Amino acid sequence: MSKAIEVNNLKKSFGELQAVQGVSFSAEAGEVLSLLGPNGAGKSTTISMLSGLLTPSEGDASIMGHSISREPLLAKAALGVVPQDIALYPDLSARENLDFWGKMYGLRGGALKIRVDEVLEIIGLSDRQKDKVSTFSGGMKRRVNIGAALLHKPKVIIMDEPTVGIDPQSRRHILENVKQLNAQGMTVLYTTHYMEEAAELSNHIAIMDMGKVIAYGTHDELIRMVGEQTRIEVTLNMEAEKVLSSWRSTEGVSKIDSLDGKVTALVDDSNRVLPRLFEAASKHGVRITSVDIQEPNLETVFLHLTGRALRD
Repeated sequence: MSKAIEVNNLKKSFGELQAVQGVSFSAEAGEVLSLLGPNGAGKSTTISMLSGLLTPSEGDASIMGHSISREPLLAKAALGVVPQDIALYPDLSARENLDFWGKMYGLRGGALKIRVDEVLEIIGLSDRQKDKVSTFSGGMKRRVNIGAALLHKPKVIIMDEPTVGIDPQSRRHILENVKQLNAQGMTVLYTTHYMEEAAELSNHIAIMDMGKVIAYGTHDELIRMVGEQTRIEVTLNMEAEKVLSSWRSTEGVSKIDSLDGKVTALVDDSNRVLPRLFEAASKHGVRITSVDIQEPNLETVFLHLTGRALRD
């Protein structure tokens, strides 16, 4: 397969702030690639460069073989972008919004009508097409936002955090849209800080933190980075500082982190390690009030790589 997206050493600085620091990754044609990371990781800045909204400080990228610096118009023509913020006219109906954006892409007459009908069907809003966008829920607005990016039948679509702040039903509809579009051959670059979305949707995942890609691979390849380690999350009845030093030196604990009375640990065997944690807590007069044991997942990988939980 050919590369639909290829990113080479992209950098972006805003004065002294280095928002993106030499990011490189690629996506094959017809796959879903997720950029996974916390807020502030550099995901949105990266895709703003790919979509032509920002000029890279250094590096280059290509969309369907077209350089974003040397052939920006051809790169943009191959691309559909779903921004994190809603880019719609609230006083227009769903159909009127799609008509407007379709005309911006050069569609006219019967071809425009047919394509708007198709897109309304894809996003599941044919029955609400005449209603003003101002009357829609947040999730429905995001679905129209997605529809606007599909009108010109792009080869590649970028979705920037499309499920943030919406209801579970709309979120599920959007995730199914992504799967449907990908099944039809579209390449999807999907940014998210929800690890479960990245795990469900992606052929490959690039984990970003502090402006860098710190890991790249399939879901299973990333999980293997932490071996058989288990994530234990415990809540304490007081600040954790009293017991943290003792827990860090406990046999079987590879990494430990604390935030607001909640401690997260990576351990090789929870059955052996957990009694030792309870024993050490008791010696320091600290009571464990809850325990949550999780098998390795993408949050475990992020904790292993950075020492912090993904949602910190």
